[in-house]
Amino acid sequence: MKKLLITLFLGGFAFTSCTSDDPVTPEENQLEVPAQYSFERDGASTVSYTGQTQRLSMVKELFSEFHDFDNATQSSLSDMFSNENNPFSEAELNETSKSIKSKVAASKLYFSTNTVASNEIKADFEEFINIQANEVFPNENELAAPGKAGQIAAGSSERYIDGKGLEADQAFAKGLIGALVADQMLNNYLSTEVLEEGDNLSNNDEAIVEEGKNYTTMEHKWDEAYGYLYGDSSIPSDDPNSVLNESNDILLFKYMGSVDNDSDFEGIAEETFEAFKTGRAAIVAGDYDLRDEQIAIIRENISTVIAVRAIYYLQAGKNQLADGQNGVAFHSLSEGYGFIYSLMFTHNSNTGSPYVSAENVENYLEQLMAGDGFWDVSPETLDAISEDIASAFDFSVQQAAE
Repeated sequence: MKKLLITLFLGGFAFTSCTSDDPVTPEENQLEVPAQYSFERDGASTVSYTGQTQRLSMVKELFSEFHDFDNATQSSLSDMFSNENNPFSEAELNETSKSIKSKVAASKLYFSTNTVASNEIKADFEEFINIQANEVFPNENELAAPGKAGQIAAGSSERYIDGKGLEADQAFAKGLIGALVADQMLNNYLSTEVLEEGDNLSNNDEAIVEEGKNYTTMEHKWDEAYGYLYGDSSIPSDDPNSVLNESNDILLFKYMGSVDNDSDFEGIAEETFEAFKTGRAAIVAGDYDLRDEQIAIIRENISTVIAVRAIYYLQAGKNQLADGQNGVAFHSLSEGYGFIYSLMFTHNSNTGSPYVSAENVENYLEQLMAGDGFWDVSPETLDAISEDIASAFDFSVQQAAE
């Protein structure tokens, strides 16, 4: 992980900038990074990421419905994915034009010229819904076996799997960490192509705000990237790191905390938060080189979180299988499956590509699902995939597995 190379001013003030009537001059570009993610213009906040908070709320409710065996159907789950037919319990979510599906595999960098791949990925998430509704739901009270969906004991509880041992809900949620959250953050809103699209650069230099808003377009695009990590309404914006282990978030923020708790990766959460604040302050100050340094830090750290958790769950599953805990192991491997899926949305700033290619991801998933899937996956396969993933990063399998 890269370390911040600037001095952070950690006072409790709010960062202020000039209005469009008072253009910023080079002499006025005094970069100060606030203690909180708090930025103002004329005494009013310029930070906005409502759409990201709404999508995170949609995912949380949809994930919950994956477990409603009595009422949920393929249609109802798919409606929530697409936000059609008023599927949510909150009117605010039903009334918005936003949806989960529209932002899956939809980044400017990776998918603007590859709609075929984007549609295939969206179809994968529809297939997870199909598996849950049409294979798992009807076999709720049946014992799972190789080739047969049903329930399997996992400690003192039960897990519900398809015929290959996969929990579709886990694959769906962990896959969205990459296909929705990381892709939109790393490959869309933090890309130069989006931040500097059209007149964004000159408008930001002159502090020209969007019509009816209090922020420049570049400021807002950065905030939208921030919102995909910190936008859960239960996460305080003043110090999100303080609730890493208490938040109800089920996507990236949750697992940022898990990785941060590992001594080998301790500090990754704080470093990421500082990079988001510093990059936002750099945008206000017009220091785009410093902004881009923060983008590289964020991309590396988010990609690392995904890779660490992929390996962690593969290794946990391997050990649990060896102990004869199939139900617990299948749960771990299902989470690992989703994190592996998410690897294709990571971003290596040195190459401009994912740390692990889509082709390699597909190969790993095919190995996991070969034959009877998790029922007969070998420890050698789990180790080989783990080593291959780790080789793309600067940490070992052992570090990730602890």
